[in-house]
Amino acid sequence: MERPGRPEDTRPTGTPTLTEYEALEQAYDWFNAELFQGQLPRVLFTLQRKGKAMVYFSAKRFKSRLAAEEQIDELAMNPAMFEDPDIEILDTLVHEMCHVWQEHFGQPSRSGYHNKEWAAKMKEVGLQPSHTGKPGGQETGQKMSDYRIAGGPFERSAEALLATGFTFRWVSLENKPAKGPASKVKFTCHRCGQNVWGKPGASVLCGVCSEPGSLVPMVAQGSGRESEDSS
Repeated sequence: MERPGRPEDTRPTGTPTLTEYEALEQAYDWFNAELFQGQLPRVLFTLQRKGKAMVYFSAKRFKSRLAAEEQIDELAMNPAMFEDPDIEILDTLVHEMCHVWQEHFGQPSRSGYHNKEWAAKMKEVGLQPSHTGKPGGQETGQKMSDYRIAGGPFERSAEALLATGFTFRWVSLENKPAKGPASKVKFTCHRCGQNVWGKPGASVLCGVCSEPGSLVPMVAQGSGRESEDSS
């Protein structure tokens, strides 16, 4: 497979705004070609801070001022995440690209929910979904993280991109807020998506899905990278 052009051939020599947005566009094009067979449509990247979310995807968030029928998805990246290593930022990008794929070629669930179809696509491209960001976590849920599958398609493709000299150039001086010990954590039912808050370590059962002889525990959400996706 012919790889996209090397970063030094396409990286602009102009403003900081251009260099950072072009880096996002270049990485998107690279992984679109390598992991998604070039199927994914264009998105409109934005850099913005939104609560604790490091990234979010929102379908059909913009429309053209020149052609009202033309609409485009938004992929927003929180500048605070750019203190992470490049491969972590690229991991997050591909996580969201799986949402772009599902929006246009699959069947998304309700707003913000990561379903089995999305999880299967993640694993196909080399990212293991996990609500904790670690092995053994739930593969579906409301807010999800992931970890790289060793030697998988994403890892190989990302390493090839980074080997060309690709890098993000700017990092926010407003770093991620330090997290103290949580007094309450969110528990989510992996079946219906219902959320409740309780003390860490509490045993919580879903009152909607539990039946006599078949109790459904609710899972405490991990502290992995948060993703807020809407449509």
